[in-house]
Amino acid sequence: MIDPPHGFGRDELAILGRLKTPEKIQSFLDSEIGYNKELQGATCRSPRRVLRDRLAQCMEGALFGAAALRVHGFPPLLLDLEAVRDDDHVLAIFRQRGHWGAIAKSNYSGLRFREPVYRTLRELAISYFEHYYNLAGEKTLRNYSRPVNLRRFDPLGWMTAEDDVWEIPEYLTRISHTVLLGPDLTRRLNRVDARLQAAGKLGGVN
Repeated sequence: MIDPPHGFGRDELAILGRLKTPEKIQSFLDSEIGYNKELQGATCRSPRRVLRDRLAQCMEGALFGAAALRVHGFPPLLLDLEAVRDDDHVLAIFRQRGHWGAIAKSNYSGLRFREPVYRTLRELAISYFEHYYNLAGEKTLRNYSRPVNLRRFDPLGWMTAEDDVWEIPEYLTRISHTVLLGPDLTRRLNRVDARLQAAGKLGGVN
């Protein structure tokens, strides 16, 4: 069942209405939305602007994923992955048959979709660990947030706003995060090998 339009126009709803499953949303993000290579933090487009500009980085892709999920009756939930010496990564998360999955936009192939097979949010978050590394080859994922329901930002009109919706990423940086890896584990981490680094860049935008 399609949720109320939340300010989207007929043409926008026609596109979103065809993205009936999380898999179709991810496929649309991968094939129809280019990766936004602007300086990190330069934009925070609403889902309407993502559709119009056909560009998104991680935060913008997560917002689009959450909006598309909402159109089809899922709660619009985001999860923030926190890293050291690296950028955070934001997921649009969903639950099916009691298990968590995720939709994401990334220039790295291993940081995108997750099937809904994870029993807990920790399981989902840790599934990104081996693929989450910086240019120096360090494995950088450390913490994850609680789910954030974007209904709290409905007064901003986050789904269709023409202005950047900075309030959302700012909120994600302020809330508490759960530790995935403590110092006793991080001290013994190996660097990412060259093959995994090469695989992660497959299909990326240079």
